[in-house]
Amino acid sequence: MPPEQTFTPPSEIDARIQGLQASLQQEGVDGALIVQNTDLFYFSGTIQQAHLYVPAEGPPLLMVRKSLERAQDESPLVNILPLPSPKKLPDIIDEHGLKPPAVLGMELDVLPANNYFAYRKIFPQSDIRDISVQIRTLRAVKSPYELDLIRQAAAFSDQIAGLMPNLLQPGMTEIELAGLVEAQARRLGHQGIARMRLFGAEMFYGHLMAGPSAAVPSFLASPTGGASVSPAVAQGAGFRKIQRNEPILLDYVFAWQGYISDHARIFSIGRLPRMLVEAHAHMLDVQEHVKKMATPGTTTGDLYEAAVEMAQEKGLAANFMGAGDDRIRFIGHGVGLEVDEFPFLAKGQKTKLQEGMTIALEPKMIFPGKGVVGIENTHVVTPAGLRQLTRAEEQIVTV
Repeated sequence: MPPEQTFTPPSEIDARIQGLQASLQQEGVDGALIVQNTDLFYFSGTIQQAHLYVPAEGPPLLMVRKSLERAQDESPLVNILPLPSPKKLPDIIDEHGLKPPAVLGMELDVLPANNYFAYRKIFPQSDIRDISVQIRTLRAVKSPYELDLIRQAAAFSDQIAGLMPNLLQPGMTEIELAGLVEAQARRLGHQGIARMRLFGAEMFYGHLMAGPSAAVPSFLASPTGGASVSPAVAQGAGFRKIQRNEPILLDYVFAWQGYISDHARIFSIGRLPRMLVEAHAHMLDVQEHVKKMATPGTTTGDLYEAAVEMAQEKGLAANFMGAGDDRIRFIGHGVGLEVDEFPFLAKGQKTKLQEGMTIALEPKMIFPGKGVVGIENTHVVTPAGLRQLTRAEEQIVTV
């Protein structure tokens, strides 16, 4: 068992900073100001309330409002300084011998508009540009250190799937089962928070639903939604009692030491109708085909089209990755510190796979009034294709 808390090694932070600086130099950006929690953690090892300034050349500055002492304990960066006010950012940068940035890169995909206008006043001479794509592209390829943490998260995902048959009882509600599963996940060290980058996207562990309620669509960029406990949540488990002979979807994220494993498995109390069993088997075939195709250099949009073609050949296109107008146009997404990382295996995407990318591949069938079947696993891109990290039983588990 790893230690209770894992601090990011200095060599990791150094390599990430160097990668960012190379990108800044290539894009003609003088410096980057990092403020979003996930990116702060990636580049500094802490999410304390801080601003990380990374010049195109030279050592970075981590300027902290709260808590300075904790940031100094958690981050291996050398220059960790108090920040009395964001208005002092230019002064601190100047005091450390760094030129004022003529071009300043920021995470404009997640920065609130009011904050953006405030930074324009703080840096009136700077042209503020978006560097979110460069940051997300850099984060998409995982180091051996990151891959080890994702493997650990995947092993915990498998443990949670293995506990399901012992927790599942006829007549219990979806939310009751979800509570039992989530308690076991927390016992194992699940961090509770599953971070998402997309504006308005949020998730609590994932989706655990059964039968028709699992096929209820929702706002989330996901093939599944769920009836949920309230319109205020509009996704996930609800108060419906789990019935016999219907598919039970366990689609949960395990977040360990910041890093995420995403997987889905199907359970049932009693046998499922033949139609659902066959649809599930077809999704396993789609998974295996895409895994073999997904070698470095493959275009992610081509993987999506190959999966859609397989669904069409089996007459399943109308329910593949959703039904009707609620169908989504992707079959997988990157995972790491966030659930929705680069790359996306989506319609029209031109991204080329690189060795070391981590991808949650999730071919699923959504049948309104009946339920959801399919599979999801976390993988790493290798020269031979996708190597699967989550390994729990993939066939429908009948209790």
